[in-house]
Amino acid sequence: MKLNSSARGIGICLALAFAGMAAIGSRAATCARIVLTGQAAAGQQWAQPIGQGWVFRVLPIQPARQSGYTGWDLVVDRDPPAGYPDALLVATPPYYSISEREVATTFGLRAQDAIGWNPRSFRFLTDPDALRESQKQFRALGGTKIWTEKPQTGSRQQAAEQRLLEINRRSSPGQFRILDAKITPGIADAAPFAQRWALQSLRTPHTIAPSSLGYATPLGELDWMRFSITLWLPANWRAPQALHSTPAPCSQ
Repeated sequence: MKLNSSARGIGICLALAFAGMAAIGSRAATCARIVLTGQAAAGQQWAQPIGQGWVFRVLPIQPARQSGYTGWDLVVDRDPPAGYPDALLVATPPYYSISEREVATTFGLRAQDAIGWNPRSFRFLTDPDALRESQKQFRALGGTKIWTEKPQTGSRQQAAEQRLLEINRRSSPGQFRILDAKITPGIADAAPFAQRWALQSLRTPHTIAPSSLGYATPLGELDWMRFSITLWLPANWRAPQALHSTPAPCSQ
C-alpha cells in the first residue's frame, strides 16, 4: 500500500485535529461504558450489536491470502450495513495511512508489530444522520476508489475537511485490546516506525504457529486473536439487555 503525499497530508492533519477536539470534548463528561469480549480466526469475522441499530464488527482484511495481508479491520456500522466508509473509519483518521483501526500486516507491519501496537484507541459516530453526512464529505475528499461524486479540490476540499471536523466533534471514544494471539512472525526487519511495537509485542500474550504456506514470509501471518473492546457511549445510550452498561467518565 503506497500513499501519495497529498493524501498522507490530509490524513495526518485530520488526525491531529480530531485528537485535539476529542480531548476537549471529553473533559468532565459522563458516558455509558460497555466492555465487549470476543475472538476471531484468520478469515473469520466477529460481530456484536451495541444498541440503537449499531453493530461493532471485526472484519477480516479482504482478500486476505491473495494479497499477502492478514488481519482484521475494526468497524462500527448500521444493521443492515450503511455502506463505505463505516462510522469508525470516518471518525478515526488518518484515512490513507497506517491506522489504529486496522489490526493487520498492512503498510509494512509484520504480525509481531501488529500485536505489539496494543491497546489501540479509536473514535466512532453514533448518529445515523451524522454518518451519512460524513460519508458524503469523505467522498468529496477523494476517499473512495470508485467515484460516486466528483472529488473536490481547493476551497471545496477545505470545506469538506472542515465539515468532517464539525461532525466528528460528536464522535465517541473506544479502545481495542488484544488479550491473546496466535501468529507466524515475519522475517523482515521492523520498519523504523514499527520498532517500538516490535519490542512491545513481548508484552502481548501470544503463541507462535507455523506458516500456513509452508515457508516464512516477510510480514508473517495473524492467525487468531482474543480481544476486549471498551466503548464510551452517550450517557443515555440504550444498550442491549445482555450488555452491562455502567456510568463512567468519558475517555479521551
